[in-house]
This record gives sequence, C-alpha cells and structure tokens, in this order.
Amino acid sequence: MGSESAEGEFPLRIARPKTLEIVEKNYVAFGLLGRKQRSAFCVLWQNSVPIKMVYRMLEVHSIRGAFTARECEQIVAASQKAPANEALLVGQNKDHNLRRADVTWLDDVDGSGWVMSRLINLVRRSNTSKFDFDLREFAESPQIACYKGSDGGHFAWHSDIGDGPVARKRKLSMVVQLSKPGMYDGGDLEIMPGAYAVTASRHQGSATIFPSFLLHQVTPVENGDRHSLTVWAHGPAFR
Repeated sequence: MGSESAEGEFPLRIARPKTLEIVEKNYVAFGLLGRKQRSAFCVLWQNSVPIKMVYRMLEVHSIRGAFTARECEQIVAASQKAPANEALLVGQNKDHNLRRADVTWLDDVDGSGWVMSRLINLVRRSNTSKFDFDLREFAESPQIACYKGSDGGHFAWHSDIGDGPVARKRKLSMVVQLSKPGMYDGGDLEIMPGAYAVTASRHQGSATIFPSFLLHQVTPVENGDRHSLTVWAHGPAFR
C-alpha cells in the first residue's frame, strides 16, 4: 500500500482562442513595462527572468497518476471512519451560498502517513520543475472533502490565501481527484489563471497544482458524490 505510481503530465481542458496568448502577453508586458509586447523594448524583455517569473506564477500544473485508483479508494474508505465536519471558509466562517461540503482532516485518519509523504514529494517535485516558490513547510493538515449531489455540494469562486496567520502563508495548492469521473455529475474544479478558466482533470488519482492566490471553484454537484484531497504548501508571503 502506498507505493508510488508513475507520473506523467497531461493537458487541462480549456476553451482558449489562439489570440488569447498574445493578448495576455501584451497585458503582462504593459503592466510591467508600460509598453506593448511587440515594442522594441519588450522584444528584449520577453525572454527575460521577470517576464518568465510572471508566467510561472500564473501556471496550472497537472499530474496524471499521482495516486492509483486503488489508493484513492483506500483514502476515501479510511476517511469515512474518521470524524467529518461541515466545511468552513477561511476565517472559520460558514456560508452555504459559498461552500457546502463535508471535510475530514488527514491527520485524523489512521495509517495515513504514506499519503502525506506522497503529497510532500509531489509538491516538492512540481515546485522544483514549474514554480520555484520559496516553500518552507506544510503548516496545515491536508483536507479530504466530500461534495454531495443531494446537498448541491459546491465551493464558489475563492482564493486559498486568507487573513489568518497560517492561511496568509499558503503559496501552492494541490487538489487530488479521489472519485471516479463517472460517479458524479457536475462538481468540476475550475481555475482562473488568466482571462479564461481551465477545468481540472476528472481522472481518478490526478493532481492539479496551482498558486494559492489563483481564483478557483468547484461547480455544484448534481448527482452522486465527489471526493477530493487538498493540501497547501506554505512559505513567506508573496511580495
């Protein structure tokens, strides 16, 4: 149990016009330099470290096979033996218009040490290859969430960075798909890295990693139940 599966990248689903990349690059270049990207000055800067850093901070990274289907089912089954609580928002507030789900903390699940080890390794490798953020710790227990179709489970657009002493240090968020895609309708994880939202893979065992400041949501579950596992990596606040 808990043996590491093969890892491979795969594309996210997105309705993205070809011209959007140019528009976004013009926007970033103008915001940093006060000029359109195709100006002579920006041509010199477009491959520079500052521009690449901005693009990297808006990236959404996906890993297929982060966990096997059997491992996902083991995590869900074990979590159902641990106490569950109604999901709260950052700041420990409750608002069913914004979020409705049940959550279990991985720290309360017996025999889950291998899960945390896998999550740490996945985040570490993703940060090294894609983000290069200054990460220092995992200051919170990972969270297993269940979004039920009977309750219209959902999580409206939000950012994972909050005002609390721990939430303000969140830098990378990773969400693992624990459910089989055919077990529920709705319940898409959507992330907004730019002008258009991307939809995370529903493949069981896939992991989606993104900067914690990016807006994202879980659309309402219409039928069945969606289970997911979320972990945050922490470090000095973005500046």
